[in-house]
Amino acid sequence: MVRPTQLLHPQREPAPVRPAATVLLLRDTPQGIEVLMTRRSMTASFAPGAYVFPGGGVDALDAAAHAQASRRETQSDLHLTQAIAAIRESFEELGILLARREDGTMANANDIAALDRKAPFAPQCAARGLSLAASEVFVLAHWITDRDLPRRFDVPFLVARMPEGQAPVADETEQFEPVWVRPLDALARHRAGQFFIIFPTIRTLERLQDFASVEAVLQACAATEQPLWTSCPRAGLLAGKEARYMEHETAYGELAMVCPDGQIVHALDWQSEQPTPLLRNVMRLTAPNPGVMTGPGTNSYLVGDPHTGYIAIDPGPADAEHIDRLWRAAGGQIRMIVCTHSHPDHSPGARPLQALCEPRPPILGLPSAPTARKASEFTPDRALHDLERLVLDAGMPSGEGNHTLQVLHTPGHAANHLCLVLLEDGLLFSGDHILNGSTTVIDPPDGDMTAYLDSLDRLRAACETHQIGFILPAHGYVLGDAADAIGRLKAHRLKREARIIAAMREQPEGTLDDWVASAYDDVPPRMWPVAARSLLAHIERLRALEPGNSRQ
Repeated sequence: MVRPTQLLHPQREPAPVRPAATVLLLRDTPQGIEVLMTRRSMTASFAPGAYVFPGGGVDALDAAAHAQASRRETQSDLHLTQAIAAIRESFEELGILLARREDGTMANANDIAALDRKAPFAPQCAARGLSLAASEVFVLAHWITDRDLPRRFDVPFLVARMPEGQAPVADETEQFEPVWVRPLDALARHRAGQFFIIFPTIRTLERLQDFASVEAVLQACAATEQPLWTSCPRAGLLAGKEARYMEHETAYGELAMVCPDGQIVHALDWQSEQPTPLLRNVMRLTAPNPGVMTGPGTNSYLVGDPHTGYIAIDPGPADAEHIDRLWRAAGGQIRMIVCTHSHPDHSPGARPLQALCEPRPPILGLPSAPTARKASEFTPDRALHDLERLVLDAGMPSGEGNHTLQVLHTPGHAANHLCLVLLEDGLLFSGDHILNGSTTVIDPPDGDMTAYLDSLDRLRAACETHQIGFILPAHGYVLGDAADAIGRLKAHRLKREARIIAAMREQPEGTLDDWVASAYDDVPPRMWPVAARSLLAHIERLRALEPGNSRQ
């Protein structure tokens, strides 16, 4: 875990969350699903003027009304309470009554007219013999309000079919202007500035577009009785404006590390002119070499502080301006230069950077193997050893203030690839072994797929041993939930391998190009020549695993 002393921004306690429930009332049309939305009051304390789904807080009477509601066998007490709250709120706000009469028919206009929206809900339903249709309300998603907001809610987004014969009538106090809208149209109107919706609503509408019918939505939710997704978004600054992200999006992990309590202060714009502070002891400077293979550019990192000096990780290509910026960002106090591997966007800058420093720091890493391509030849001043520790000593007998990088040899992307663990803060500098936004290329003969997968296993084990929470890759933003990210990466590789096996079985006489077109049909064709190298690495691995074969 990151030491609190290394955080850039003062810690603070986010506002507590309150339980709430929201319901998406859906109906089928010839043009697709429509969802009922209403506009919140312009004086509302939360999201004033936004178009939302009906809903509100969960209260004690909702939990006390279980006996008055229908229930699925697999529906938990919590989900039942939330469903009752959503039914109550949809009635109070829009006059929609998800309840059934004693004969099993849905409540009608007479039932609705007989109930007072401002009086206790469940007792009124009981007096008319109405059973709350909680068994027909399903959990779609689980949202927790962003940490930066002063009012926060823990809220399931529920779904239910709109009762036939009922029409929404807004209470004109909390909700106004009920409207039926297709998710696609709501999003288009929002982009045009005509339909204000907030981030969770946007993301929910985006997911809803994937369903062809109300029944398909309900079946997907009923399959597990668990939310299809759960999110507590985070926000940063992009082009000077707030931008929010869910957990699966590339910027989320970086925001979690830099601003764990939700402060909206971290700039996410990719640029090469200035270092990007990530922690007090970690800076990133991205080389000006963006491209198909490098993404926004190669990330160089400086680990340390002005008191201990710095270790420079992956100085990048031999770009004079980038090297000068790296040297200036460290105030010239570079004690060691470490290259995670010898590829031409990582190691060539080491000698020019070393020449700027006085005294000259050693260049450390592993020498390129004979299998490396000519452009990737690299010889360090000293070869690092697996599990070796590189220490920036703060001079305290207790070791407080030290910055210690442990070396892990992780062949696979390259034979001489290594990763580094910042032990005091649980950070993994992954070089090209793990990237954010893409998967690394495994290019034989220097690349080896079995070695790559084995190295992933080793890194995942290191996450537990060293409590690694974040991965700092050579390309892309910081990744969070390090162990899970590595697990997903390995699962992705094995899933791709299964597709390769299937392609080879379907086309036993096929060529490498044939198999790439089949196994990588979800990848743009312009990337197939690169994908072919990783496909070849998978083939070599599979052949080595065949009975009677042994790896050399």
